Amino acid sequence: MKRLEGCGTALLTPFKKDGSVDYDAFSASVDRQVEAGIHFLVPLGTTGETPCLTAEERIEVLRVAREHAKGLPVVVGGGTNSLEETRKSMALLEPYGADYFLIVVPYYNKPTQKGLYEYYKAVAASTSKPIIIYNVPGRTGANITAETTLALARDVDNIVAVKEASGNYAQISRFIRDAPEGFSVLSGNDEETLSLMATGARGVISVASNIVPDKMVALVEALQKDDMKAARRLHYQLMPLFKNCFVESNPIPAKAAMSLLGLMENVLRLPLVAASDATVQLMRETLADF
Repeated sequence: MKRLEGCGTALLTPFKKDGSVDYDAFSASVDRQVEAGIHFLVPLGTTGETPCLTAEERIEVLRVAREHAKGLPVVVGGGTNSLEETRKSMALLEPYGADYFLIVVPYYNKPTQKGLYEYYKAVAASTSKPIIIYNVPGRTGANITAETTLALARDVDNIVAVKEASGNYAQISRFIRDAPEGFSVLSGNDEETLSLMATGARGVISVASNIVPDKMVALVEALQKDDMKAARRLHYQLMPLFKNCFVESNPIPAKAAMSLLGLMENVLRLPLVAASDATVQLMRETLADF
């Protein structure tokens, strides 16, 4: 399989006013991503409110994403904090078009590094699909270290990438420097795309690209070409959006922005609620800059 790189969008899951999944809006959202030149798609991640979707809804979201992907790689969120539940999740989704599985560091359990190593090794042995480690300690309460990630990259053939959202630049730099050939480090934070790709990361899994896919594609492609002048210009243009997408918990501000663009309803599932009036106004002002 081709190395995973470029800009991938952590897709929002649209809901109708009655709370049901709006598959028409989701289809249109995927089409918009493809038309903008996005490099891969990431349904059923944190941004997609996946913990609040039923098994049937997760299958249908993936099926629609695959149908509209026009051949682009589809990276599917499948991780939980239980090995058996993660295996069940992958087995449920694999027949419907998953090219890669994005597996979050197990949350709440607070595993040791040895536990994380053994967990990912067992997950990878459960599927023939390539696995992407997702390190986001701000949400999970656990950080997978450079040593553990590099050991997994060396020892397990189908662990092929890490989505790094720790914000620990020294740690991520070590991944980039020491990763085996073909292993991809992907930024998990939009605002770190420039700094990480400038030092060797292969791309980003982006929230902001839901809103401005063309701009994020342009930023990543400028970095791939070492066109730092263009990349810096785009980075600074996008920085307010990067920041404002996280003034409330993701995906609350991003969904408000997509609603302002007329692309989906501003509806989330509990325990998340729609953005405050102040955040909606902030996103309105941010969008006006584009």
